[in-house]
Amino acid sequence: MWQTPADFSWLNLSWFSWQTWQSFEWANPGFLYALLGVPLLFLLRWLLHVRFRKKMDVALFAGDVTWHWTSILRYVPDVVFGLFLMLVLVALARPQKTDETVELSAEGIDIVLVMDVSGSMELTDFLPNRLEAAKEVALQFVNGRVQDRIGLVVFAGRAFSLAPLTTDYEMIRESIRNIQLGMVSEDGTAIGSALAVAINRLRDSKAKSKVCILISDGENTAGSLDPELAAQLAHAFHLKLYTVGIGREGTVLLEADSTGQMASIQTGLEEKTLRQLASLSEGQFFRAQDANALSQIFQRINSLEKTEIKETRYRDTKDYYQIYLRWALVLLLLWLLLKNTFFTNALED
Repeated sequence: MWQTPADFSWLNLSWFSWQTWQSFEWANPGFLYALLGVPLLFLLRWLLHVRFRKKMDVALFAGDVTWHWTSILRYVPDVVFGLFLMLVLVALARPQKTDETVELSAEGIDIVLVMDVSGSMELTDFLPNRLEAAKEVALQFVNGRVQDRIGLVVFAGRAFSLAPLTTDYEMIRESIRNIQLGMVSEDGTAIGSALAVAINRLRDSKAKSKVCILISDGENTAGSLDPELAAQLAHAFHLKLYTVGIGREGTVLLEADSTGQMASIQTGLEEKTLRQLASLSEGQFFRAQDANALSQIFQRINSLEKTEIKETRYRDTKDYYQIYLRWALVLLLLWLLLKNTFFTNALED
């Protein structure tokens, strides 16, 4: 029958190094403070012995007594016994090492960002313009997600999917950075078509929550699908729709033309459609009149659609007190051996 070879690793003196002791966690650290009491105990014992020891009245010839180093041998058993007591205290302090493994699990959310890239997103009531402000906030939103699949749809007069649902956040961030005005050749605002593309991405999703975030600054002016019908389809596929209306009421200056003339345009937000779309899909409508408000809206959506992350910790604790108990037993046996030798009876100075 196969037998496991004896383990003599406890004989390694590295168990007494300061680095090893620093790596330990001590279950009962109070016993370590008691180590200081061991040398004090032996000092007190020696003082009492000197004070109260019995002396024999013996007449000796006058002369000087020569000291010899062998006279200190009588202290060896006491030193060995003191080390034995200290090792017992170390064992009682229970040195340990703990390996901890943390596993994170999350049931992610599927999210599609639907961004308007029509000509009106060039207006500068948001700095540097509406589209760039929306891109910046979208990037911040992506950075805050964990374990969620995110997709990207852009639209103007027609809509197309720029990125599929994925957890490759670097690809999503790069896709958002590459969004530009004029990337869709047909101008207009095809909200219904954009929602149809997003629904097509999300309808087969098995995620616990499916979310579409629509960012637009106008009413539906293009496309073949009515936005309200698209919102009803979204609700049928258990898709929640958050609509964000971006734009400030009032006059907005346009960039100077070739002659240096500054033009202006009267802007407003037709929010009725966006409100109705959110209501039909049991989502919410938000109005953003500046970049700060837009950022707060995305923070709000981020908190509403938070992925629940479960953390499981596995702790493997290993005790090392047996090593110091073994050393203590060795010293105890050595002390018993020395007690029966000339060490104990060595002549005093």
